[in-house]
Amino acid sequence: MKKKAVVAGHICIDITPAIPKQESDQIKDILSPGRLISVGDADIHTGGCVANTGLAMKLLGADVTLAGKIGKDSFGEMVTSIMEKHGVSEGLIRSDEDSTSYSVVVAIPGVDRIFLHNPGANNTFCVDDLPLGSIDEAALFHFGYPPIMKSMYRDNGRELISLMKLAREHGAATSMDLCAVDPASEAGMADWKSILKETLPYVDIFVPSIEELMFMLERDKYEEIRKRSRETDFTEMIDVEDDIAPLAGKCLDLGARIVVLKCGAPGMYYCTGDRKAIESVSGRLCLDADVWADRCGFKDSYVPDRILSGTGAGDTSVAAFLTAMLEGFAPEKCIQYAVATGALCVGAYDALSGLKSFADIDKKIEEGWRSNHSAKQN
Repeated sequence: MKKKAVVAGHICIDITPAIPKQESDQIKDILSPGRLISVGDADIHTGGCVANTGLAMKLLGADVTLAGKIGKDSFGEMVTSIMEKHGVSEGLIRSDEDSTSYSVVVAIPGVDRIFLHNPGANNTFCVDDLPLGSIDEAALFHFGYPPIMKSMYRDNGRELISLMKLAREHGAATSMDLCAVDPASEAGMADWKSILKETLPYVDIFVPSIEELMFMLERDKYEEIRKRSRETDFTEMIDVEDDIAPLAGKCLDLGARIVVLKCGAPGMYYCTGDRKAIESVSGRLCLDADVWADRCGFKDSYVPDRILSGTGAGDTSVAAFLTAMLEGFAPEKCIQYAVATGALCVGAYDALSGLKSFADIDKKIEEGWRSNHSAKQN
């Protein structure tokens, strides 16, 4: 019998116009005032953690319940229709007062994505919206994107802390993902160092990106690297030993039991707590402490067959990691499936079209799928 999972948190509609490659890779030259840019058809899909991670887990074979909050409007009808096609619409929470969240994703080839985002009903998601009956039966509860859900970061994260604590008290192993925020926004000015200090003791598996996490826990270092990375990707400017591993270790010290850091195109880093920490994770997840305790490493990503958009790549890599964990794989195999899935995801405009089964991933690797490390050596 499959272990069950619940994925809750942020959900929205993503609208991604197909933008052809431009002559310049400088955003100021492309999105300049008064310029008309010819684009292709718009790719319209559900987005956010609930849709990206939750549906990816469903497609990868997990028994998953999704819990996201939407409005009773046209975008809400679109979300419901898409979820019905996948057989997971029952967990949607429909608000009479709030609109459905949406994002316009500006994905220009060679340029990092730009998001125009309306949080909508996500801002009012709260503890009372949790599907406790489903969590009572679940081995895993995953919550995503609290930094763009107002109820989660106001009052110094009181609602987020209560939510993760309650899910853990109901017997599920808990997992949490973050997302990027505008430093000048209300969310960006929240005291995330304090919020994470109080929340991570109730988080068994913590799966943020290195950039998001450094912004929250090591702001000075983040700003310094951001200045140096103006002409290149942030993740190309950081070092595993000097930057990534210490930050992951800090999360273990704050209370997380397993930490997975998404490090963009280079790959992913993982580290796990000691035997006592792993044994404290819900028994429903059935983690073998001999296999999971005191592990760490960086896994290079694989070379994508093509690159169309990074939309959802981090979410689907997390989905692969969590699904593999539910299926009983060792951490090294879980992280391998995670980086492989992320590399597949960037070959599509949406988060789900590029997904492959674990068996197909194994076959692709056996056939000589090159890692980023081997590609650089050649």
